[in-house]
Amino acid sequence: MAHRPARRSAPRADRASGAAHAAPPPDASDREKIIAAFLGLLADKRFEQIGFAEIAERAGLSLARLRDEFGSPLAILAAHVKATDRAVLAQDFADMAQEPPRERLFDVLMRRLEILGPHREAIRSLIRSAATNPPLALAFNGLAVRSQQWMLTAAGIGASGPRGMVRAQGLALLFSSVLRVWVNDDDPGLARTMAALDRGLGRGQRLIGLFEDLLAVPARLCRLRSRYRRPPRDDAEEEAAA
Repeated sequence: MAHRPARRSAPRADRASGAAHAAPPPDASDREKIIAAFLGLLADKRFEQIGFAEIAERAGLSLARLRDEFGSPLAILAAHVKATDRAVLAQDFADMAQEPPRERLFDVLMRRLEILGPHREAIRSLIRSAATNPPLALAFNGLAVRSQQWMLTAAGIGASGPRGMVRAQGLALLFSSVLRVWVNDDDPGLARTMAALDRGLGRGQRLIGLFEDLLAVPARLCRLRSRYRRPPRDDAEEEAAA
C-alpha cells in the first residue's frame, strides 16, 4: 500500500459525554432550542412520529413561537444540517492545503463526524426512518447533496455544474454508508469508520472519474454536430438542387 500522509486523530466516540453536550447553552436562541429539542426527541423516536406540540414543549416555547421559526420537522432538520455545515466550514483547513484532494476530503468528513458526535442516536434514528420510508429518504438525500457540495468546496474540490452535482450526489451516498458504520462504532479511535470512509473515497474516486468521462461525451457530440452540420440552404439553392 502506498504511503499516506498522517491524518488528524479521530474524534472520541464517547456517547455519554456527547449526550451531555447535545443540550443548548443557557443563552441559546429560540431557534437553537428548537433544533436541540428536535434532536433530543429524534434520539428516542422515529422522525415521522415527532409532532409539533412535543417539540415546543421540550424546547420550552409556545407553538406560535415554534411556527415563527419553522414550518415543518424537515425544516428543523435542514437547519441542523446547515448549522453542521457552518461548524465544519468555520474550521481552519490551512494545514491540509498541500495534501491530495482525497486526503483533504477525508479530513473534512472526519471533522464533520466529530461535530455530529453528540447526535449519534438522532442520526441512527434518521437512518432507520430513511430505510423504511422512500419519500423521506429522498428528502434527506436532497439535504445531504447540498451539504456535500459545501464539504467538497471546503476540501478544494469543484462542486459546481454537472460534474459538481455528480460529485455531491456520489459523496452524499458514500457518507450515508459511512454513517451506518459510524453509529455502531464504539472504538474511541473510530477505526472502523475511518476504514469505511477511506475505502469509500477510493471507490468513489474511480467512479467519479468514470462518470465525468461519461458527462463529457454529450459535450463532445454537440461540438462534432455543430462542426459537421450543413448550413441551411436558401430557396434558390433548393430549386437548383431539385
